[in-house]
Amino acid sequence: MARIEVPMPQMGESIAEGTVSKWLKRPGDAVERDEPVLEISTDKVDAEIPSPSGGALVEIVVGEGQTVEVGTVLGYVESDAPQADGGGQAEAAGQAAANGGGAAAPDPTDAHGSSEAAGRGPEPVREAAAPADASAAEPVATPRADAPATGQAAARPAGEAPSPRDGGATREERLRTRSTPVVRRIAEAEGIDLASVPGTGHLGRVTKSDILSFVDAAADGADGAGAPGGQAQPAAPPAPPSMPAAPDDLWRRFYDEVEHPMLPVSEGDRVEAMDRVRRLTARHMVLAKRVAPHVHSFVEIDFSAIDRIRAARRQQWAERGTRVSYTAFVAWACARLLQEFPTINGAVSGNSVVYRGAVNLGMAVDLDPGLIVPVVHDASAMSLAGIGKRIVDLADRARKRRLVPSEIQGGTFTITNPGVLGTLVGMPVIPRGTAAILGTGAIEKRVVVLAGPESGQDVMAIRKRAYFSLGYDHRIVDGADAARFLAQLKQLLENFPAEA
Repeated sequence: MARIEVPMPQMGESIAEGTVSKWLKRPGDAVERDEPVLEISTDKVDAEIPSPSGGALVEIVVGEGQTVEVGTVLGYVESDAPQADGGGQAEAAGQAAANGGGAAAPDPTDAHGSSEAAGRGPEPVREAAAPADASAAEPVATPRADAPATGQAAARPAGEAPSPRDGGATREERLRTRSTPVVRRIAEAEGIDLASVPGTGHLGRVTKSDILSFVDAAADGADGAGAPGGQAQPAAPPAPPSMPAAPDDLWRRFYDEVEHPMLPVSEGDRVEAMDRVRRLTARHMVLAKRVAPHVHSFVEIDFSAIDRIRAARRQQWAERGTRVSYTAFVAWACARLLQEFPTINGAVSGNSVVYRGAVNLGMAVDLDPGLIVPVVHDASAMSLAGIGKRIVDLADRARKRRLVPSEIQGGTFTITNPGVLGTLVGMPVIPRGTAAILGTGAIEKRVVVLAGPESGQDVMAIRKRAYFSLGYDHRIVDGADAARFLAQLKQLLENFPAEA
């Protein structure tokens, strides 16, 4: 028999850690291959993690409520089948879990979300770098009973060799030497070897507070005896004051790191730490505004024709179990037009422009609190009723936490509807990795002036209308392109084809 690891899976590019919500099995319980053994919760996705093999759960390493990094061993299953390559089996199990097998997931509550949900388009840069104060979010695992007194995680099971891909280093050693960009930058500026800094994070990982404490202790103990942990450490030589940061490092920090300034607190104020979703949202929004020069253009659209179509086809759609909202009409129209406007459906990558081959519509969703953007993939190939049904399906399964990671990834253009909450018009933030976002305002009856039946005789009428805003990345989308897109969108929606 072989002991096989059950690891914390990678549930998406932006996810670096997860929390064990509930163990569905206890040590000694029999399990079948692909049978769920525990539930995890991450910033974006909740999921059931399947057993990598049939046999029995023999050990739980990380307890319920504990937050650990992706790749951390959560427990061990003793296989009841002979293993030609136990390591390969564990690797396959981790991959199966990462692909969301049997997974549940995030929970959007409505296909009409708030605009700032637009933080999750396809993102070329890893989104889950630690928040500015990494020490506040450092994951802590429950140590095993046989763990050494230092608090570090227990050694790997007997007979398990270090991976050759890591030059012979164990998983614990690899995690021990990892650190956040903030920690590495401080260590580099102070001339400190991270291996010499006692870490209090998961598996001895050095946190921001660890490195700052080490620097302070070294400065206080100029005689070399004041380093933390009772170790004699020579004071690190200060960096030359006139040496500027390397240009590459400066840009890397500008595009990848966020540190929110601290503000004074007055009597009567209440201070609460941001949860992980809010921290990531805050980071995404800052970086999105930092990178893309935002410009917004506006247009007013009449929904009278769409109202007539909805009234005429409502019964037909109901008989097919389909509900087609105003948002479905907007999504259908955008999916067609984006094929004619490749820059609006594209993205900037270095000094190149990526023209996306598919139209994948991110539909911003209000979680109250929190937000998320499930994606309607290949929307340009779908009918109006198909898009409407897909939007309803995503929202319904989101409420039940049954989305999978692929359903919140890969967006190329985002639609957000603050109008569902009564907002007249919004100026949403463009998700990183995309070039534009459409904000739809409240659809309201308004008195408008229309051309009369005879030339020169204008008339007043009541019409359902809404303001739309298009936020776009001015690096690749010009104002004229945005104006043409909005003009064609207005034309299509106001003269919507009855056969769509």
